[in-house]
Amino acid sequence: MTSTLRNSGKMEWNRLILDVRFGLEDYHDPRRSSRTEFQRDFDRLVFSSPFRRLQNKTQVFPLPGSIFVHNRLTHSLEVSSVGRSIANEVAIRLRVKYAAEPWVSRLDAIGEIVGAACLAHDLGNPPFGHSGEKAIATFFSEGAGKRFGESLTAEQWMDLTRFEGNANAFRLLTHQFKGRRKGGFAMTYSTLAAIAKYPFSSTLSGGKQKFGFFTQEREDFCKVADALGMLCLEEKPEGVRYARHPLVYLVEAADDICYEVMDLEDAHKLGILRGDVVEPLLLSFFDSDRRAHNQEVLSHIDDPNERIAYLRSCVIGTLVNCCVDVFVDNEEAILRGEFNGQLLDFIPMLERTAYKRCVELSWSSIYSAPDVVEIELAGNRIITFLMEKLTDAVVNPDFNYSRLLLSQIPRQYQIDSPSLYGKIQAIVDYVSGMTDVYALDLYRKLNGMSLKINN
Repeated sequence: MTSTLRNSGKMEWNRLILDVRFGLEDYHDPRRSSRTEFQRDFDRLVFSSPFRRLQNKTQVFPLPGSIFVHNRLTHSLEVSSVGRSIANEVAIRLRVKYAAEPWVSRLDAIGEIVGAACLAHDLGNPPFGHSGEKAIATFFSEGAGKRFGESLTAEQWMDLTRFEGNANAFRLLTHQFKGRRKGGFAMTYSTLAAIAKYPFSSTLSGGKQKFGFFTQEREDFCKVADALGMLCLEEKPEGVRYARHPLVYLVEAADDICYEVMDLEDAHKLGILRGDVVEPLLLSFFDSDRRAHNQEVLSHIDDPNERIAYLRSCVIGTLVNCCVDVFVDNEEAILRGEFNGQLLDFIPMLERTAYKRCVELSWSSIYSAPDVVEIELAGNRIITFLMEKLTDAVVNPDFNYSRLLLSQIPRQYQIDSPSLYGKIQAIVDYVSGMTDVYALDLYRKLNGMSLKINN
């Protein structure tokens, strides 16, 4: 089948902002109320179990500790705050440009959509940080799960060997798990699209562990993307690729800003980085006049952590403004699907150079820190063990041990799926949804390390 271009030209805000709910299309009611549908998305996420579980999922540093550091929950809340700030400023500027359009009021929802999407962006991440993603993927590509390769399609196998938290988030939000209602979370189309950093199939990922949806959700993703008028750049039997929804750039920028700057603050609190290293680095984001002002403020702050917190807030504010400028200046290219890269790649040289130094320091001194590597090693061992035991059980359900083990899996996971891929996907759903604490507890139980016997 020859590649086709489903849409041409450029995307339109009038279509990109759509409050129809996935799975509830027939019940759409454009009524006015005190809460918009996008605000309902935000509230629905806050009160959901997967969102609460983020409090026990590792961000970078081990959990818990005597010194509080970020987990996935606090990170998501901060990303939502920063993302909403970027989006609201973008909306203000776009309203001026499109003031004569009859749909201009729709732009007011940009902040609400981005705020909700930021809350949801990490929902699909497994326990133990990004090492958890790698552990699931390598279980299939290098470990005991490799034996399943010959029994699955190329597309299914690619999904597993390149397991991706972003694709898993889309599945979590849209899949009808057993006993649940149609449409999963029943989120609005725009919020779903705004979390899709990589709007293409695993088969079109170019050999990288980055894609936006699993094979089972391809049709669902296309339904959402087509309704929003997202540009279809490539469509083949083995996969499909779209241009990003424009609001993805705002979600991505907020995530990167928080991830990079807050990791420095956490590393300082934990003693991994000294203040005389972090302070000059954060001050390098500013020109001489602004730097002099910041140093004057610092002269009145003695607490080392408060000094870093003050500079962190200044840096975030600066990067927010830079990203707004880049988005508005490149809006036409973004709507045509021609903008390549991230917003932070195009901020002014001063801020871009300082940001790159932060990235370099993080890789050289934070992500290679002993405590961080230890949690990656432990997480890899735990997830690999659980994946091996659970996949063995699901493909051999009649074995005595399998029956005992499978009886402990919540009924929402379709372990009795008629297909091998469905069974394996159910186990991936189960493991990826675990918190660090739950995964460790189950690992210990299956190894007989927490058995209670009364005398």
